[in-house]
Amino acid sequence: MSLKSSNKVENENNVYEVEVSVDAETFNDAVTKVYNKQKKNITVHGFRKGKAPRSVIEKLYGEGVFYDDAIEMVFPDALKAAVDEAGLDMVATEDAEVTSCGKDGLEIKVKVVVKPEVTISEYKGIKAKKESAEVTDEDINAEIDKLRERNARMVGVEDRAVKDGDFAVIDFEGFVDGVAFEGGKGENFNLGIGSGQFIPGFEEQIIGHNIGEEFDINVTFPENYNPKMAGKDATFKIKIKEIKAKELPEVDDEFVKDVSEFSTLDELKEDIKKHLADSKAHKVEEEFENSIVDKIVENMSADIPNAMIEMRIDENIKDFDYRLHAQGLGLDKYLQYTGMEMGAFRESFKEQAEKQVKTRLALEKIVELENITVDDATVEEEYKKLADSYNMDVENVKKALPVEMFTQDLKVNKAIDFVKENAIAE
Repeated sequence: MSLKSSNKVENENNVYEVEVSVDAETFNDAVTKVYNKQKKNITVHGFRKGKAPRSVIEKLYGEGVFYDDAIEMVFPDALKAAVDEAGLDMVATEDAEVTSCGKDGLEIKVKVVVKPEVTISEYKGIKAKKESAEVTDEDINAEIDKLRERNARMVGVEDRAVKDGDFAVIDFEGFVDGVAFEGGKGENFNLGIGSGQFIPGFEEQIIGHNIGEEFDINVTFPENYNPKMAGKDATFKIKIKEIKAKELPEVDDEFVKDVSEFSTLDELKEDIKKHLADSKAHKVEEEFENSIVDKIVENMSADIPNAMIEMRIDENIKDFDYRLHAQGLGLDKYLQYTGMEMGAFRESFKEQAEKQVKTRLALEKIVELENITVDDATVEEEYKKLADSYNMDVENVKKALPVEMFTQDLKVNKAIDFVKENAIAE
């Protein structure tokens, strides 16, 4: 396998046309492997199933009967070897075309998208605001209020109308143009007023009504809702069956004993202060780091191929889908429930993906400029930490994260540390 040619494509930034050549021996070996793998499923008259010679099958179905699978087998390694030989930093491929294929070998012409040239005007001495990590009494009281909210009890209300913050138990049925629509009916639904559970304008129109009242409310479905309902006006018939309000507990030592391992309010406050201090310090450092990285990205210039953005969107969607499955939901169901189409869903990730790609390119450039390295011992140590955190075998982690990729990630992390150490906090 070898590189036949490599030429930059005119009028296309960061794209090269690469011709890959696979020698006859390598390609024929691949064809033989495909034949040996598939022959057990091939029936030829006059031979037991799986026993027909390769020459007979090729005569019957054509000489190239195994070529497609053989090409699929050798192409990845052939492409990598050719790209490495050409000295290209490949990020994607486009328009692969087989130009020659047979007993004399294989030739493929393919467009290779490469990483762009990156320049950074400034990355040392970056100035960024760093907030105070001091914990105030207001911070502590806010945490205690959260404890009160979590331990609140719901109390039935009969002597007043619904107000913001209440829970209203309602029956409802929705109509569009006077016709009830699917999924628009519910009974004994416990609706938190101000929670944003329903479409805009729904909850606000419940406020001011009393138990037993029956009335209509009018709303308009958002444009990004389910395509069948998007933008349509609807009328909901409502009946209020119950009104419930939160009753917050008093803050005293008895409350503290009920909600924590402590005996007094002072002990609880001290523990809250300690945890808030740790959390706030971490948040301050994270925001400081993000501010620095944002400024480095502003100082970075690169003509980024769209393929890099699209690949990053793919990764983000895959990660999102993984988290959905962890909650017992899949991407298809999520799109169905939210009424979003895949095109709009992908577009929602674009800005984030662009920033991620720019950040990575900027930090990789700093790795290059500062000659940042990571020794083998550190790589092994970090592999072990990662394996321990996921309760996995180290070798399995290495298979999932090849050493070249993992080492580059560690270098990028060191680049972040470098710019933070050289930054100026304001």
